[in-house]
Amino acid sequence: MPTRNIRVWLIFILTLSLLACAAPATPPADQAAESDSDPQRLILATTTSTENSGLLAFILPVFEEQYNASVDVVAVGTGQALEIGEAGDADVLLVHDRSREDIFVEAGNAPARYDVMYNDFVIIGPAVDPAGIRGMEDAAAAFALIAEAGSPFVSRGDDSGTHSKELSIWAAAGIEPSGDWYQAAGQGMGAVITIADEQQGYTLSDRATFIARQAEGVSLEVLLEGDEALFNPYGVMPISAERHPDVNAELAMQFVEWLISVETQEMIASFEINGQKLFFPDSDAWNAAQ
Repeated sequence: MPTRNIRVWLIFILTLSLLACAAPATPPADQAAESDSDPQRLILATTTSTENSGLLAFILPVFEEQYNASVDVVAVGTGQALEIGEAGDADVLLVHDRSREDIFVEAGNAPARYDVMYNDFVIIGPAVDPAGIRGMEDAAAAFALIAEAGSPFVSRGDDSGTHSKELSIWAAAGIEPSGDWYQAAGQGMGAVITIADEQQGYTLSDRATFIARQAEGVSLEVLLEGDEALFNPYGVMPISAERHPDVNAELAMQFVEWLISVETQEMIASFEINGQKLFFPDSDAWNAAQ
């Protein structure tokens, strides 16, 4: 090749190299798309019963896929969940202590509370039933017999919705429980059922967690159910963005609307273990559609 052509060719190559170095780095299209679609994070503080029962594992993947979201579940007692919400350390709450939920909203911690579902509490205990409460219909009277017999009773003792309900039943019975027979575990519902089973004692449980634990081999049985005082409603509350500007208010409200929609309520209604329903839908949208 003539010398002049070689020089022209080298100048051409050098020019292309300089242009390539000067061009801004642009990520591949698929990589840019991946970055744009990173999931949003939603922090859900909720009671242990929704987690222990398996309900959240059943429904949350649908929300995460539909809304390109990642839900971080903080499963604690209702009292602790309310504290987390009050501090602005969660975006939305799903809990079950109606009186405290109403106070939470009235205090400005959430703009509103929405009905989601319900089940009930049950008194469970050993098949031999040393206190003789099987078949009774009055929870307070049954608690009185348990205290009189000095039979082991395991309390949540954790300021949860279940613990609040238990204390209200003791109050209705006119009893302040104490003594070796009464144990405050400070644990979630699943752990308390395990402790009561090991001690062949009594406890108050939400029905959903008991059904889930019974399917895993717990020997305790439902000895009392049906008292109106044992009704157990669940509510959802988005945390106030006015009070806590850092919360993901938009995604929290999307979650609320999704949870109370007819489609999600149908999923809740279909959730069963061994043919037993664990929760019953109760949103306004669901009730209006019936």
